[in-house]
Amino acid sequence: MIYVVATLTVKPEMRAELIEAARACIAETRKEAGNIAYDLHESVSDPTRMVFVEQWETAEALGPHGKSDHMRAFGRVAVKCFSAPPKIEIITPADVTVR
Repeated sequence: MIYVVATLTVKPEMRAELIEAARACIAETRKEAGNIAYDLHESVSDPTRMVFVEQWETAEALGPHGKSDHMRAFGRVAVKCFSAPPKIEIITPADVTVR
């Protein structure tokens, strides 16, 4: 299992446009094979910071996502909304035994 954490810094005046574009992308991504969860979150301390948190069964399942039509459509809108480049991290669960 892998997770993707994508932190976006959005121009204040473009925030609503980004959220609206994200709705369609989120709905379609949740239908993708291998997707477990795909959600957009907002910072409680900084309204210009938005964070996608994604959960995928495998790295191979994530691959087609970036090339999908809905991601391309979202990207065309999102790029106009950013005030800084997005920070994208791919993470995996740590092997931690809890006793």
